[in-house]
Amino acid sequence: MSAPINNIVNKHSRTFIFKRLPRNYRQFTSSSTEDYDLVVIGGGSGGLACAKAASQLQKKVAVLDFVTPSTQGTTWGLGGTCVNVGCIPKKLMHHASLLGDAIRDSKAYGWNVPDQVQSDWTTLSTAVQNHVKSLNWGHRVQLRDKNVEYINGLGSFKDPHTVRVKESNGTERLLKTRNAVIAVGVRPYVPSQIPGAVEYGVTSDDLFWMKKSPGKTLLIGASYIALECGGFLNGLGFDTSIMVRSRPLKQFDQQMAELVAESMESKGTRFLRKCVPVSIEKDNRRRLVVKYEDLTNRQTKEEVFDTVMFATGRHAVANNLNLEALGVEVDQTTQKVFGGHSDDHERTSVANIYAIGDILHNRPELTPVAIQAGQLLADRLFGGSQVQMDYDMIPTTVFTPLEYGVVGISEEKAVSRHGEENIEVYHAFYTPLEFAVPRRDASHCYIKAICFGDRILGLHLIGPNAGEVIQGFAVALRCGATWSGLSGSVGIHPTTAEEVVKLHITKRSGADPTVTGC
Repeated sequence: MSAPINNIVNKHSRTFIFKRLPRNYRQFTSSSTEDYDLVVIGGGSGGLACAKAASQLQKKVAVLDFVTPSTQGTTWGLGGTCVNVGCIPKKLMHHASLLGDAIRDSKAYGWNVPDQVQSDWTTLSTAVQNHVKSLNWGHRVQLRDKNVEYINGLGSFKDPHTVRVKESNGTERLLKTRNAVIAVGVRPYVPSQIPGAVEYGVTSDDLFWMKKSPGKTLLIGASYIALECGGFLNGLGFDTSIMVRSRPLKQFDQQMAELVAESMESKGTRFLRKCVPVSIEKDNRRRLVVKYEDLTNRQTKEEVFDTVMFATGRHAVANNLNLEALGVEVDQTTQKVFGGHSDDHERTSVANIYAIGDILHNRPELTPVAIQAGQLLADRLFGGSQVQMDYDMIPTTVFTPLEYGVVGISEEKAVSRHGEENIEVYHAFYTPLEFAVPRRDASHCYIKAICFGDRILGLHLIGPNAGEVIQGFAVALRCGATWSGLSGSVGIHPTTAEEVVKLHITKRSGADPTVTGC
């Protein structure tokens, strides 16, 4: 293994000078017993992955984790957003809502079930929370087994090589470290300028830990979080409305986004389009009175809800890290950390400080991205690797009632980059076989492949189990799959995935893309 490198910042030119140190150099000349090879601030998916990977390379590692309560006082255990208030509880509640659809469909398949079936929020939320708590405990066990020191405390930088920790019991420690990783993630943004928003509004940080049924719910925002939560709440039988200022899923392909929204509307979710909240008050029955403005006619309207949830963006949890004093560059709007210095995608403007996961500016806010970036970073720091995180062709899925899976870029972005005349879009409306017997509406089940010559730029699918389907095709695309290779493949019959390899009608042709036959 090569000798360690001491990173020195030239403050005038903002360049890095790398000075190679003797082979017998360990960490510091200090006699402190709290000298670490790596301190990770943040116990979410990326931070934990990085810490465990570094420890497996025989390095002394500490990971700090502290959950600042939400605006409604909600806290949780080790594991970050994904485990506690994100991917895991969301997917479980999404699945619970789909089970309701399956029960209703089962009558057509000969099952004797009641005409009306109901979900019980207390039973569901308790089961979800118990599973989450088991994951919290599992993470703590893994850290112990891999010799990673876990500190339940709030971390901040004293200097580039010193992390100050305020532990939950009130004591303070200073940790000397050769390298540090910022992995504190992001938290929901609640617009404090709206009267009553902070006082009465909840976020996804609170929804999954609510003991009381949410009842009639208004979700404010048009992000994937708003649509996912709105989708499963409606599926569980709650009166659900989504307030949209501009357009749904504006960071995604807009044809697909509109199909997702239309599908949700057809299943009973109400969209209040071109509307913005004005104020929230609590009435004498402890219900929430929401005043909102319709931007199409500038009229102010009023409606009563039991729960109001904000999904109006997420901001980085970086204010208390003392980054500015260290010279770590951050985006002034989002407080996200800039990476990409000295040809390392995760290195900040301070040579020994790195950032991974949602805190990193202009990177996908996705758990698998944070995990892989953290593992690769540990390998580069301590394992002699040169492999960088590849942020291209990363798949994702929006877990709405009809899932939307995607890998690659949108049609709009493809046209912008290459010109409409150079883009070919193969597409199809299809009917999943399982929809046929109960005669479920399949009018929003749609696939399209966006191609530039033989190169596939993006693959988009709306339908059941879209995440499972797109994951497999994402691997193929990263391995260099082409349109001729895809369209020449044999499908597995009868599946949704086979509809992808059967694509043959182009938008340019104007032919009907509806799949007929089996």
